[in-house]
Amino acid sequence: MKTKLRYIAIAIAFAGAQQAFAQKKDENIGTEVVNVVKPYTPTISDAFKVKETPVIEDEQEKQKEEIKYNIFSFPVASTFAPDKGKAATVDKEAREKYYNNYATLGIGNYGTINAELFVTENVSDTDYMGGMLRHLSSQGGIDAAKVDDNYYNTALDLTYGSRQQGYNWSTDLGYQNQVYNWYGLPLEFTDIAPETIAEVDPQQTYHTFYIGGKIQTKDSYFHDASAQYKRFWDAYGSAENRFFLTPSLDIPIMDEKIKVDLVADYVGGTFEKDINDMGDMSYSHFNLGIQPSLLYQKEDLSVQLGAGIFYSMGKMNEETDNKIFVYPQVKASYKVVGDLMVAYAGAEGTLRQNSYADFVSQNPFVSPTLAVAPTDQQYDIYVGLKGKLASTVAYNIRGSYMNEDNRAFFVNNALLTSLGDDEGYSYGNSFGLVYDRLQTISFFGELKADFSQKIHFGINGTYYSYSTDDLEEAFNMPQMKVGASLDVDIMPKWYAGTNIFFTGERKDVVMVTSGDLETVTLESFFDLNAHLGYKYNERLTGFLKLNNITGQDYQRWVNYPVQGFQFLIGASYKFNF
Repeated sequence: MKTKLRYIAIAIAFAGAQQAFAQKKDENIGTEVVNVVKPYTPTISDAFKVKETPVIEDEQEKQKEEIKYNIFSFPVASTFAPDKGKAATVDKEAREKYYNNYATLGIGNYGTINAELFVTENVSDTDYMGGMLRHLSSQGGIDAAKVDDNYYNTALDLTYGSRQQGYNWSTDLGYQNQVYNWYGLPLEFTDIAPETIAEVDPQQTYHTFYIGGKIQTKDSYFHDASAQYKRFWDAYGSAENRFFLTPSLDIPIMDEKIKVDLVADYVGGTFEKDINDMGDMSYSHFNLGIQPSLLYQKEDLSVQLGAGIFYSMGKMNEETDNKIFVYPQVKASYKVVGDLMVAYAGAEGTLRQNSYADFVSQNPFVSPTLAVAPTDQQYDIYVGLKGKLASTVAYNIRGSYMNEDNRAFFVNNALLTSLGDDEGYSYGNSFGLVYDRLQTISFFGELKADFSQKIHFGINGTYYSYSTDDLEEAFNMPQMKVGASLDVDIMPKWYAGTNIFFTGERKDVVMVTSGDLETVTLESFFDLNAHLGYKYNERLTGFLKLNNITGQDYQRWVNYPVQGFQFLIGASYKFNF
């Protein structure tokens, strides 16, 4: 069958070829009219869109021929210099250079000299050392003073420290020398002949030596600790030793952290005489305390719950007195309106260690006959409100009620001996101590404002109301204190400031001519001060300080008038080694 079909196809092809050949041979085939009966109906066949990315069907890809370029460079002289683009400048203040050291010297009336020298230097990448020398003295010159009223105060402090990756530590060593005079003779001596008064030697000298250190760790239960030993003595054979150690721990329990502050505080000393000249007097007090606290914070509320437990071992001459004290230590704050209004409250108490050195720092005219004992601050309950009235104005108001037992008060010593004896503090011109329970109601208010980066203002005031058990008055405790300050940068090189202090009335006792003790009132006073400075350059600055501008002849302590109008002019110089 297949063979027959093959023969038929060959025959048809052969016949077609002969017919085509015949047409070429006979070109004149004549004309003929063709009539189309049916109309022409055109159709459009399907179109195929050419692909944007055609498929290459070459079976073998051609390799690209590698082309090598040879560049022949030669210099061309040109004078064209295009302008470099510059960034827009921004006006800003020049950064002040930091100096490690400075020296200050000021000289004023009353023979006043004020000098300071501070130096510090890095001895390695982690260690540093520094020192500070301070001196303040006056040759006196108070009109009402009948004896020498000059004073000197010189101190040297040295430090060495290290900043390590996991902890920081520092050690301190210092010495201080102070010279004061008991110049506050009572009015009874105003009519005494000058040559007789000249026999009085009112000078007292204090010496202080201390050595101590601090350490602070990171990421450890042991948080920090401070320790110090202080030796304090005077020109009348009095001597005191003070040592304290205050480590602090952070102990995590569950999801909370408990802070534990430990206290070991010892003070002991001797006086060659007591106030009644009955022989030497000694004292020692060793206080051990633990103060755990837990801090709770949630959103705008913060509460610290804690307590203080102290054991005190006290000895006055031959009498011992050991006691246990328990105190509340609770603080809380709540953000009523963010940082604009924060309410806070608390109840805190502690056993406050007193020392001869601390009393001298408060009143250098005390006699070397003091009975030194700690104060039991049973509680201080307070409530307050603080925040901001504007972005640059902050306020703080607080009211409190404090109860203290064995509170120390300065009182004027009565005339102890007749004129001419060799004790310079025995003429009614020194102060002793008396102890009593004290309840204090106080109201405090403060306002701070930064009107701009160049103007700063602040004012604060406190009103006190006292109540005692045995004493008639809370002696030498003011009823009101007010302070205000204003600092202004006048021009880039000029600055100025002023401050004023107001202290209300105080009470004290003096011995009158009849030999009786009488309560006296010390008038209130205010002290207006001002300063002006000129920055000659980044190293050198000159200054002028004015104190007690109104020249008030007020008494800070009974029979102790202060210096009148005072000025101090000097300069400060910064430098690096």
